[in-house]
Amino acid sequence: MNVLITIALCDDDAAMLAALAQEVRLFFDQKNIAANLLFFPDGKTLLSSEQQPDILFLDIQMKGLNGIETAQKLRRQGFDGFLIFVTILPEYVFSAFEVQPFDYLLKPLQKENFKQTLNRLLKTMRDKNHPCLLVQRGTERHIVPFSHIVYGEIIDRKIYLHLKDGVILDYYDRLEDLIKLLDDRFFRCHRSYLLNLQYLKSYKAGEAYLLNGEAVPISRLREKAFSSAVIHYLKQERGEQHDDI
Repeated sequence: MNVLITIALCDDDAAMLAALAQEVRLFFDQKNIAANLLFFPDGKTLLSSEQQPDILFLDIQMKGLNGIETAQKLRRQGFDGFLIFVTILPEYVFSAFEVQPFDYLLKPLQKENFKQTLNRLLKTMRDKNHPCLLVQRGTERHIVPFSHIVYGEIIDRKIYLHLKDGVILDYYDRLEDLIKLLDDRFFRCHRSYLLNLQYLKSYKAGEAYLLNGEAVPISRLREKAFSSAVIHYLKQERGEQHDDI
């Protein structure tokens, strides 16, 4: 099974960690969405991990580093996933806005509130601010953030999505149909290749060199359009960064 959503759970209460994991597994199993669960007993262990989860459930009241302090450090380290705080005391909610939590869950977990939060999270992951691709493989569905796709290639009517964590997801589709579902950070540089420009390191002589060390071909007939697409993408990126200042 290809695992595409990584979910981290951090709580120093082992019983709570187990209960939360049970609800998370049940929810995603019912949605037929593959998920990989990571467990952390405290903030220090979480901060030292090299994993980059898509979703993080974080207890606020923990020994040592509390959840808010841990979240502050994670954001400074570049964590841009969805953060859901789990807490006994609702008043802690008001001191956590700066770390941009998606939601708060109160202990003990209320199953209906938990489902509502996760359903809303899935919807948000699919909207324009956090664009995702929904891939159907038999009875399995995978949610793949656009930002996780390095490039796609088609071989014998099957698409292979190469993801940033090294996972390769294969499924039957046409490259023409896939590109319609993606945004303009993606460019079809070759009849068999679709490249995410955010992973482009350099290009020359019919080759695009990627940040992960791989290279994909650029068709001679698409070289001019490819250069224009790169310039357009870089201008957009500079514009968005300027807007954020």
